Amino acid sequence: MEISGYGRDGIYRSLRPPLLLPKDPNLSMVSFLFRNSSSYPDKPALIDADSGHTLTFSQFKSNVAKLSHAFLNQLGIKKNDVVLIFAPNSIQFPISFFAVVAIGAIATTVNPLYTVPEISKQVKDCKPKVIITVPALWDKVKGFGLDYVIMGSEKNSDLIGMSSDSKVTWLIDLVNNSGSVSDSFPAAAIKSSDTAALLYSSGTTGLSKGVVLTHRNFVAAALMVTADQELSGEMHNLFLCVLPMFHVFGLAVIMYAELQRGDGIVSMAKFDLEMVLRAVEKYRVTHLWIVPPIVLALAKNSVVKKYDLSSLRQIGSGAAPLGKDLMAECAKNFPQAVVMQGFGMTETCGIVSVENPRLGPRHSGSAGLLVPGVESQIVGVDTLKPLPPKQLGEIWVRGANMMKGYYNNPQATRATIDKQGWVRTGDLGYFDEQGQLFVVDRIKELIKYKGFQVAPFKRLRRVTFINSVPKTASGKILRRELIQKVQSKI
Repeated sequence: MEISGYGRDGIYRSLRPPLLLPKDPNLSMVSFLFRNSSSYPDKPALIDADSGHTLTFSQFKSNVAKLSHAFLNQLGIKKNDVVLIFAPNSIQFPISFFAVVAIGAIATTVNPLYTVPEISKQVKDCKPKVIITVPALWDKVKGFGLDYVIMGSEKNSDLIGMSSDSKVTWLIDLVNNSGSVSDSFPAAAIKSSDTAALLYSSGTTGLSKGVVLTHRNFVAAALMVTADQELSGEMHNLFLCVLPMFHVFGLAVIMYAELQRGDGIVSMAKFDLEMVLRAVEKYRVTHLWIVPPIVLALAKNSVVKKYDLSSLRQIGSGAAPLGKDLMAECAKNFPQAVVMQGFGMTETCGIVSVENPRLGPRHSGSAGLLVPGVESQIVGVDTLKPLPPKQLGEIWVRGANMMKGYYNNPQATRATIDKQGWVRTGDLGYFDEQGQLFVVDRIKELIKYKGFQVAPFKRLRRVTFINSVPKTASGKILRRELIQKVQSKI
């Protein structure tokens, strides 16, 4: 194997120490989450930046246990029932998610910005038994005629103008009425291969599809994400979670991965630059995972200078590629923090590669090294042959964090996962000689010139300069708008 991790078989392997995955075939992601928590019961697990409310690990565990008993006994949620969570980030989001998963039910999440027709599509596809939401979003879901659980610290039926025909329960009632159940979870026959969550991918390649993630996927991804911390023996860091928990990045990479390590999470309902900076200063946040548009704000906005952000040791970016110039510019404002990035997808439970903060700032524009336990191939788009370093092709990945498949969609599953377990990411990229992965583009958006695919070594014939690049909220480039802009200048 070369220094790049490239083997004779055409497979790139992780250069990090190997991953030790739990062997128990009946391990649930919730029992794994709390496996060590009795040794740090009073450490903060969840802090709500919006309300200031804090839960220690023992309070967090007891809330999840009580709610899981209530779901089972009061709402009759059974194993494999689907429960839909439609809410912004809050302390009650992880409590609800883990309470659903603890009884072997399946959690599915929805973007709070979705319209009624968009939610309706997902409801038809996965047929949830219960919807968990907040008063502010009640109007969007009240028409589905299901059982509802309302999150919120204030219990007020007028808040949601409840109709009498729907069965509506308040989350705080469920927790308070579940009696004096101890911190033990209801007995549930869960296998690690069982489905834990159904996350709908943003559908960059057409319609949004339900990604089936198992208990084992979450456990593996969590250990992969935190492998560098484990190696350096770090404990009880504090992560700000301003990225949405309905998305794999907020849910698996930040919330689950860090809580299972004993790290605390500061949750924030929506992004506001000053609120983020204030929370970092107030709670002495050590780690901040964000997306490129927020990195841009941290690099360019002078308001950053108003706050004491000296606690920050790491600023990580994902969801879209981050250029090396922007990384270096952001790092100037945070001399004591490593600015780094990673790469993952919903289909890989959020993680494929990440830079190692131990190696110090690199600002190379790479998405880092493969995490332990993940293998990759770079496959020629035309030849379908594995390629050596410095050659561009489709990124294929394999590991214990890869999805089971797409929900009720065997055709799409077969098109994405082959018989050997390789997941085709649909992304173009290459590894360099040091084993760093560079993600260049989406394969569907490959530019062709006279029928031939343009790769980096081909000549450019004309360049058009534009003032700004149109992007989505998560930092993905809106190519249709970009093409229109360029065409209007030709």
